[in-house]
Amino acid sequence: MSNAIETRLAELGISLPEAAAPAANYVPFVKVGNLVHVSGQVSQDADGLVKGKLGHDMELEAGAAAAKLCAIGLLAQAKAACGGDLSKLKRVVKLTGFVNSTLEFTDQPKVVNGASDFLVEVLGDAGRHARSAVSAASLPFGVAVEIEGIFEVE
Repeated sequence: MSNAIETRLAELGISLPEAAAPAANYVPFVKVGNLVHVSGQVSQDADGLVKGKLGHDMELEAGAAAAKLCAIGLLAQAKAACGGDLSKLKRVVKLTGFVNSTLEFTDQPKVVNGASDFLVEVLGDAGRHARSAVSAASLPFGVAVEIEGIFEVE
């Protein structure tokens, strides 16, 4: 399946970055049995951190794009947890998305859809998952979105 996942990513014009190193005293992922728990991945791209607060200085579409960036980071960490072999990735089990948003903003699920839709687009049914999408008054470094995930692997 690795070739299928890598091929699909290439078709979408996406190359996974190197798995990000942790920013504090934690590990990027923990493997327990056949589950990999990936630490929160913040919204960032090649230009750096994607910052903003939904409902204040960031629109819904930009927030969903930031969530997609988090999903790309999650896949990069899952790949690292699988020793670089994405064929060992069986499915996405659960995502927990945190959205930097105002008290009045209530579309956190639509923001996190940016990650969920992307994972289904890449992995098909194996990308379907349980999920939580919650508001946060602020996130590390002022990023717009942070998402953690649980993956099933071989």
